[in-house]
Amino acid sequence: MGTGVRRRMGVEERRQQLIKVALDLFSRRSPDEVSIDEIASAAGISRPLVYHYFPGKMSLYEAALTRAAEDLAGRFEEPQEGPLGARLLRVMGRFFDFVDEHGPGFSALMRGGPAVGSSATNALVDSVRQASYEQILSHLGITGAPPARLELVVRSWISLVESTALIWLEGRRVPREELERQLVHDFVALAAVSAAYDPEMAAVVRTFVQNEPGDGPFAELAARLISLAS
Repeated sequence: MGTGVRRRMGVEERRQQLIKVALDLFSRRSPDEVSIDEIASAAGISRPLVYHYFPGKMSLYEAALTRAAEDLAGRFEEPQEGPLGARLLRVMGRFFDFVDEHGPGFSALMRGGPAVGSSATNALVDSVRQASYEQILSHLGITGAPPARLELVVRSWISLVESTALIWLEGRRVPREELERQLVHDFVALAAVSAAYDPEMAAVVRTFVQNEPGDGPFAELAARLISLAS
């Protein structure tokens, strides 16, 4: 028979448990609505013990946001094999998996939540954006400083992805798979418009378009645009 004695967690193990519990609660409801008492109850410990590991709700909230930011940034990692359009589709699929699973938490991370304006939260958001930016550049084969217009395109697209996801969460009025594909189309559209003005961008676009299959998302966008003119 078991003794019923509960194993005592180490300091770091308990901290990680509390972060996981808090992130789960923040992912389902706005962090403003989650109390320390709820976090303690979900973790199976007392309220004073939560304060033993974290000075207050804000420090626990920031720790949970850090975990979320690391997870979200990782969604942009993708093996650099195969056509770019298919890679971006997989990235968008993983990104919206996160958005779907952690709606309020995603909104809190991108909008700041109760820590809006804090240097810690701003740094977390910036780290996600920078990691995403660097991943996209690596998919484009850019190793040094990118052309000025390419930086504008990639950073503008990342902002578009964020804002689109936030709006989508408010009512999910557009089917998710359609939105993921549309955002991939948005990327190539932004790049193509920029390429019309700049030879360096034209070279970048030519490189990745040449490797696209006839049934890929970029070819699909071209077909849709042609059909509009017919």
